Amino acid sequence: MASKILDSLLGKSAVPKEDDYMELDLSTFESASPDDEPASCYVKIAGILSMKDTPKIKDEIYNGNIVIADISQLKLDKITSERVLKDLKEVARDVNGDIVGLGDQRYVVITPQSIKISREKIVGGF
Repeated sequence: MASKILDSLLGKSAVPKEDDYMELDLSTFESASPDDEPASCYVKIAGILSMKDTPKIKDEIYNGNIVIADISQLKLDKITSERVLKDLKEVARDVNGDIVGLGDQRYVVITPQSIKISREKIVGGF
C-alpha cells in the first residue's frame, strides 16, 4: 500500500483510485487539548486550481509554514501553470526557502526560511 502512494507521488504509477486507500484512526493525533502549545511550523496541504489560489499559499509560506500543493489541475492550462510556478518560486526565493516538484510534477513542496528540501533519496531505487 505504501509503495503505491509513494509511486504515485513520484510519478511511477497511475493515479490511485479511491478504493486503493484504507481508513486510519488518527483521532489521537487530530484531537488537540487546551494544554497543547502551538507549533512553530505547520505542514499545510493545498490544491491549486487557478492564480487566485496563490496568495493564500504565499501567505502560509511568509508565515513560516510548509505547503504541499497539488498542481495537477493546472496541467490543463500551460500558461496558468507557468505563472503559478513562477509565483511560487519567487516566494521561496524571497524567504530564502525552497521549492521542489514531486510526482511527475503533480505536487509542489514549498518551504519557508531556513528549511531546505534534500534532493537525495533516503532509500529505494527511484
